[in-house]
Amino acid sequence: MATKAAHKRLTREYAALSTNPTPYIVAHPTESNILEWHYILTGPPGTPYDGGQYWGTLVFPSDYPFAPPAIRMHTPSGRFRCSERLCLSISDFHPKSFNPAWEVSTILLGVLSFMTSEEMTTGSLSATESERKTLASRTRWWNSTGGGSTNRTIPGQQTQTSNSRGFGAIKAGDGGKRFKEQWPELDEENWKWMEESKVNPQTGKSLIPQPQPSCSPEAAALRRRVGGTTAGIGAVVDGGREVGAAGQGWVRRNAWYIVLGSLFAYVLVMRVVGEQRQ
Repeated sequence: MATKAAHKRLTREYAALSTNPTPYIVAHPTESNILEWHYILTGPPGTPYDGGQYWGTLVFPSDYPFAPPAIRMHTPSGRFRCSERLCLSISDFHPKSFNPAWEVSTILLGVLSFMTSEEMTTGSLSATESERKTLASRTRWWNSTGGGSTNRTIPGQQTQTSNSRGFGAIKAGDGGKRFKEQWPELDEENWKWMEESKVNPQTGKSLIPQPQPSCSPEAAALRRRVGGTTAGIGAVVDGGREVGAAGQGWVRRNAWYIVLGSLFAYVLVMRVVGEQRQ
């Protein structure tokens, strides 16, 4: 239970955050326990986390602000281990280094700053920029479905089976129930986004068919003939003709390079011959 001083301090800080929001950060205490806060960090532009929705918790000690909170991030980010306590100078790993003048906004700015760096500590992870961008694009789905463990479906979508743990799920997941309890408006927005983007709630994958990469003109020509209605040797011969035509097209496109290469080779040969005659 919070001391009277801690309760007063946290109440004041919540009012300050609500009146003067900090960019990329929202946070609030739970209704039942002012020592338990939930936050959302929005990935800043120009980082691999751009647009990501990162949900986490701060659990303050009863004697706050004379001791720091335990800091966790639940949403997979490629930067922090899901739901593990983070070892930061502003966390409960280092109570002696905590400054009582620091506030909730200061703490969360510190988390965001550390997240966008590459410094390693207890609870952090190494990942490629591509992996982090992929995770960022799936954060809204992950938060509102518990990593795919939800039973909820979207009207008009066919249900797809998946691993019950889902993509990046924590243990078995809770179907997004805890996130919805703390962030009902965001949860509603996330489900609307999934419906509009045709994202399957159980898998997190888009139901929109992805275009297949095209092959080279030579291979396409051969495949059109061999895979067509003409059968036997004639199909292969015709396919070979189209490959040859495609090859001639390559020669025409690169004629200048061929001419210059030939001239260079001719000059080089003549120089060698002249040296031998001398």
